Amino acid sequence: MCKLCDDGKPRNHGPSRRDFLKTTAGVGAAAAATAMFAQNTVSAQSMDAPANTGAPGRRVLIRGGAVLSMDSAVGDFTQADVLVEGSRIAAVGPNLSADDATVIEADGMIVMPGFVDTHHHQFETALRSFLADGLLFNDGKPHGAVNYFDYILGKFSKVYRPEDVYINELFGSLSQLDAGVTTVLDISQIHHSPEHSDAAIKGLVDAGRRAAFGYFEGWGDAAKYPDDARRIKRQYFSSTDQLTTMVMGGEIYLPGYEKAWAIGRDLGIPIAVHIVGSFGMAETFDKLAKAGQFGADNIFIHMTGMTDFGWQATKDAGASVSLAVPIEMTMRHGMPPIIKSLEMGIQPSLSTDVECTMTADFFTQMRSTLTLQRALVNQAALSGDEDSPALLTSRDVIRFATVEGARTLKLDGKIGTLTPGKEADLILLDATAINVAPLNHVPGAVVTLMERNNVDTVMVAGKVRKWKGRLLDVDLPKLRRQLETSRDFLFDAAGVKRDLFRT
Repeated sequence: MCKLCDDGKPRNHGPSRRDFLKTTAGVGAAAAATAMFAQNTVSAQSMDAPANTGAPGRRVLIRGGAVLSMDSAVGDFTQADVLVEGSRIAAVGPNLSADDATVIEADGMIVMPGFVDTHHHQFETALRSFLADGLLFNDGKPHGAVNYFDYILGKFSKVYRPEDVYINELFGSLSQLDAGVTTVLDISQIHHSPEHSDAAIKGLVDAGRRAAFGYFEGWGDAAKYPDDARRIKRQYFSSTDQLTTMVMGGEIYLPGYEKAWAIGRDLGIPIAVHIVGSFGMAETFDKLAKAGQFGADNIFIHMTGMTDFGWQATKDAGASVSLAVPIEMTMRHGMPPIIKSLEMGIQPSLSTDVECTMTADFFTQMRSTLTLQRALVNQAALSGDEDSPALLTSRDVIRFATVEGARTLKLDGKIGTLTPGKEADLILLDATAINVAPLNHVPGAVVTLMERNNVDTVMVAGKVRKWKGRLLDVDLPKLRRQLETSRDFLFDAAGVKRDLFRT
């Protein structure tokens, strides 16, 4: 039996049970109609996910949620519906009519775009927390003995087999999907052979979420970087109508990066580069800027310690900036340049970087960015600065995590907002949970209160991938055992002792 909505008015759910009983078909017709209704409505109490979502012609109505569209032309709604047809958003607004659609009741949920991670080294999933107290590199100053370059890249990465690459990529992707991150730029520096590259791509594809495959360097005589990019693009990324795309890596601290940039531009794909001032890249960065090498296809990651000239060249070229604020703060990359980026009029995207050091959930990324910027601005104001920048808001960092992420990966025509015509990459966040209720401010609740356990439902290209807090079509115990087997091999092969309580 249909319940009244919050405004006291019933929605058009079809004839009531009493109406059916009045028909000449009698009780049999009433029972049949009730059964049909049960199949097409999915309540908050049901544990059965709607079937065949994302398929052509399949219609799903997400009804009654607080809708944060991130599209000013669409607007936000205290209570509204999102209609999904196949892989795309068909309509957003109150009281949408879709009699043939399966209904997902979203009362008490926040409905918003999925998060977009523009820089994540997913091959390190088996090494989670190993470098929790480590730095980026040994700079000769205190605390640098255990560091990323010596251990993660210098020891562990060199011993990865294709099967290790696959399970790390798959498990890391599923973990982020569980946390509402529907899109990632995966940067895996383990392309030791074409087989390693193929395994990374298969892991991304099998996870069933949207991903940009970042083709970066590898080790050993079998490595074909950067030349194998042409084969990879032709074999895996010849179509634009798929969940996976390709990004070229071209690290300016490695010899031969010029060739990688040239290949990337010849293939017409974005070029991603880590830019870290504490690693002495500012001079090379400025030389490239003076040579006119920057373009709108560049994704500059970190951008710590860069000169004003380098920043202006980045702005003028229309290049994108990806910030990994928690990692930059803890691993000695330099102070995250959130103030400088905004001062230059560059809206950054957010990224998680490395799980060997920090979690890859986006609530941590948004909160860290908000808190750092506000701390810096507040201190400036307390110190007498009367011309300090505006304080970031919760909506600002959600924009970085969605709209700007999509733009950075050249996917803003497909995702990033709840806009009719775009693909349905969206999440339902539980605002009735004990850590959030009562709901008083939607963006504020998302950024300042929520955690990954608030991610109730996740949809990618219209297909439900997580339902009522549970990933679908995944044997997590089996995958976890495979990841643990990979971890054991990596530690043994790298000659690193596993010590759960080392200091």
